[in-house]
Amino acid sequence: MADGNISNVNPDFGLTDAQVQAQIKSGHKNTAEQSLTRSVREILRDNIFTLFNLINVVLGALVFYTGSYKNLLFLGIAFFNTAIGIIQEIRSKRQVDKMVLLAEGKINVVRNGEDVQLRPEDIVLGDIIQLGRGDQIPVDGEVVRSRGIEVDESPITGESSTISKAIGDPLTSGTYLIGGSGKMLVTKVGADTFVNHLSNEAKQGKDTSSILLNTINRIIKVLTYVIIPLGIILFVAKLYGGTGINRAILGSAAAMIGMIPEGLVLLTSMTLAVSAMHLARKKTLVRDLPAIETLARVDVICLDKTGTITSGDLKFVKAIPMMKDVPAAEVEKVVAGITYGTGDGNETANAIKDAIDDPQLKTEKIIPFSSERKWSGVGFSDGHDYVFGAPQFIFKELSPSVRAQITQNAELGYRVLAVAQVDNLDPRKPLNSPKLIGLILISDVIRPNAANTFQYFHNQDVDIKVISGDDPTTVSTIATQAGINRAQNSIDMTTVQDDDDFGEIAAQNTVFGRVTPDQKKRLISGLQERKHTVAMTGDGVNDLLALRQADCGIAMASGSESTKSIADFVLINSNFDAMIDVLKEGRRVINNIERVASMYLIKTMYSVALSFIFVFFAMGYPFEPIQLTPITSLMVGIPSFFLALEPNFNKITNQFMKQVLVISTPAAVCIVGYIMIIEVIGLVFGLKYEFTSTLCVLLTGAICWLALLMVSRPMNRLKIGMDVLVLAAFLLIIIFFNNVFSLVSFFNKDIWLYAVPLIATAYPLYIFMQGVIARVLDRREKKRQASVK
Repeated sequence: MADGNISNVNPDFGLTDAQVQAQIKSGHKNTAEQSLTRSVREILRDNIFTLFNLINVVLGALVFYTGSYKNLLFLGIAFFNTAIGIIQEIRSKRQVDKMVLLAEGKINVVRNGEDVQLRPEDIVLGDIIQLGRGDQIPVDGEVVRSRGIEVDESPITGESSTISKAIGDPLTSGTYLIGGSGKMLVTKVGADTFVNHLSNEAKQGKDTSSILLNTINRIIKVLTYVIIPLGIILFVAKLYGGTGINRAILGSAAAMIGMIPEGLVLLTSMTLAVSAMHLARKKTLVRDLPAIETLARVDVICLDKTGTITSGDLKFVKAIPMMKDVPAAEVEKVVAGITYGTGDGNETANAIKDAIDDPQLKTEKIIPFSSERKWSGVGFSDGHDYVFGAPQFIFKELSPSVRAQITQNAELGYRVLAVAQVDNLDPRKPLNSPKLIGLILISDVIRPNAANTFQYFHNQDVDIKVISGDDPTTVSTIATQAGINRAQNSIDMTTVQDDDDFGEIAAQNTVFGRVTPDQKKRLISGLQERKHTVAMTGDGVNDLLALRQADCGIAMASGSESTKSIADFVLINSNFDAMIDVLKEGRRVINNIERVASMYLIKTMYSVALSFIFVFFAMGYPFEPIQLTPITSLMVGIPSFFLALEPNFNKITNQFMKQVLVISTPAAVCIVGYIMIIEVIGLVFGLKYEFTSTLCVLLTGAICWLALLMVSRPMNRLKIGMDVLVLAAFLLIIIFFNNVFSLVSFFNKDIWLYAVPLIATAYPLYIFMQGVIARVLDRREKKRQASVK
């Protein structure tokens, strides 16, 4: 076979090993999908080359110019913070990459006359790929064998209608098989395929947005416009105010270093990455880091019955004949003939194949199962056509006795399907005169931990909605047995019109039966319009539209490749119980970052305020860079890394700014107030700069430690131990390393003559200011809510 000549490939034999090697040498090999994680190079680049690191380097160069080399210690802290972030993210990347291998779908390819499973990047031009319902088409090609192939081309066309494919018809990468099975010949690979031109649009409707990161980035954006100009103004003011150039540089550097919340963005990204690593160890793959936060804010989870409430291990129970002259054995034979004839591989088909042998009936027409139709059908060579599927979709009207029998079995938890004979079976036309010949009962098993899982979500104020293609009575019965609240509130979606209010329907009901894929999407959209944050779990191609619509998509690893390709999470063990761990990780990230962010912003707030004030004062800025290092590292940096990874699974309050301001604002106000008092005392009593700056360090450290105690609540042994060790380390620096940090001696009794009374008043003043600011914020919130109403 010549490199470009692929028309003579035998669909039943595929390529030989020699032909595969020839195609690889010619460069006709597919490319790997884009990694879910950033490369090591990208991690290094994004963590090192930041605006704040650039500011630190420039300030370092200016401080170096002064010759006060000990004041360069702040660069070591910045380097340490960056290094921790890089190491943690690389560790997380490696763990997540291991999970990707477990979740990665293999492609069924025919080579040397045998079926082999390959990764997408191992496909070559001319390969023959086996396709089944739910498969995502990995490369461009054309149909060479078809058993009722139907394709969803919505990622390309935007239209959700299905398209039937015959032999010779083209297949486009990024689309999905929603019905039938067959084989395709690969005609394009690598950069030539459609999916490589529009991969993001084809697979992911939108990126997950992080409220937490967006809020922090807004804070950083504001600071970016403040830090540089304010630092320059302060430097010029001090220089022209008579302060020497070295003192002006050191004071301005200290002010700008204080304004930089170094580590806050880094800490948030690192915490998300560590959470992804923890989840990977628990067999949950995170495809999008901000999705961890999104799921923590979810208040409605929509799920299918099969694979979440139940194990998905379906079993054929029995056939119930509905015609006098047709025995149960004949009904079973027809059902088996339809199942084996269509080649369907869904759970129901597998249950029938496990129970009934292939009757070897010859077929002339084949209509595989479709989520839209809810039935499959065949035309046998004896001239009789039959369909098998949901009774409500096969028959426009059912007799009262048949409806009663269906309801009776559905209330026992069985899935009830119908077998009917029809005239002139044609997928393009409505079913012609269906005659019921029998009912089929299928059983399912509730997952062992389902009740505990649903009870946990109920306790966390997360509503569960069951959206299923099965009979609503069956689903409602099983959902009730699994402990889902208000599961008796069910609706048959075949009774719902397109112009009905789906938001109202979604709000009033818990169980939705006989749902089409488009209705699933509209139900989720209706919930979102009512300001709910919605997660959707699914494992089949019928869940695709809903997964795309949901704020957070969760796929089972045992499900179709198409669902896994667009989901935010993939549950490797296909165990819904793992969602508890995901919810907890998200809450830990949000709650802990809300707490530690206030510690970073204390320093930023008082530094900005002091910079504005000291532009107009003749005296020098109250700190040197080296003096801020004990406060930055001991009172903020080190504790924040520990607190950010603490278990904290409380409900999300969505009050990030309030939580931050209630702790940071009173602390910053107290620090600025005390520093101004110290500067006035220094002027009145003629105290030296080193003396007043030491007092400023002591008061700032004391108030930051009080804020750390607030952030550490609720206390436990580890937090108490950490807070005590931090205070002890701070005191050790003042006692033994005062010269290194440009502080007066700890044993200078004059320093304590001023420091003790000031420190003694710090706690009551801080609590008082906290109460005042909390009342102000509460009044603002009430006014905002009143204006919204």
